[in-house]
Amino acid sequence: MGQGINFDRFKNLTYESFRQMAKDPMLSEYEKVGFPDSYREGKGDAIFADILAKLPRLNERGLTVVDIGPGCSDPAKRMIEHCGAHEHRLIMIDAPEMLDLLPDAPHLTKMGGCYPKETPQLFADCAGKVDVVLAYGVVSIIFAEGLLYPFFDQTLTLLADGGQWLIGDFPNIDKRKRFFASPTGIAFHKAFMETEEAPEVHFNAVEAGQMDDGVIIGLIIRARRFGFDAYLLPQRADLPMANRREDMLILKP
Repeated sequence: MGQGINFDRFKNLTYESFRQMAKDPMLSEYEKVGFPDSYREGKGDAIFADILAKLPRLNERGLTVVDIGPGCSDPAKRMIEHCGAHEHRLIMIDAPEMLDLLPDAPHLTKMGGCYPKETPQLFADCAGKVDVVLAYGVVSIIFAEGLLYPFFDQTLTLLADGGQWLIGDFPNIDKRKRFFASPTGIAFHKAFMETEEAPEVHFNAVEAGQMDDGVIIGLIIRARRFGFDAYLLPQRADLPMANRREDMLILKP
């Protein structure tokens, strides 16, 4: 199953990597957003259903919604459709090349640039006025580029009272290790990689450049000290990487 996938092409991705991938006609829409087809194809409805369950305000009407790094695959298209049907104002922020792959709509504003350093107008116009924020599958890129705290702190300033922010798909190296050290994880690895070899797992080792429990729990504490409620949530079991990723929900009281 997993042996035919070139995983290296999806490692060490940056904002500039996504700009180039968006322009590559040889890549599928799932590869353009950083995943092998087998990880995301046919999963769009399940991913978006999980998002809706965690951001229930999306089912209200007439809100302001910001989607940071939506990419160009199924969940982004579902978000555009859903917000249109619920009369939301939707602002999507991503590389211009990625946004060009998404349909236009009267309720949709596309804002091209690297968030947050290239989107000052968003903060000037929307501070304290955004009801729902989604940042799904982008936090690892933000972290790798050294923008985690500007990203986190500045996004908190967008939330209106009662606002909800879902940071989805944290790639937690510690959660991954716990899974692949378990009997379930070992069996999963053997079946996926078509091997009898158990996965290599090293605890108490330096993992440079990786998000771990310390980073993620630190963000929970940071948000709470700033006056927000914050929670870690599991992903639906049928999502492609639920066994080694998790989500964070932040609420402004």
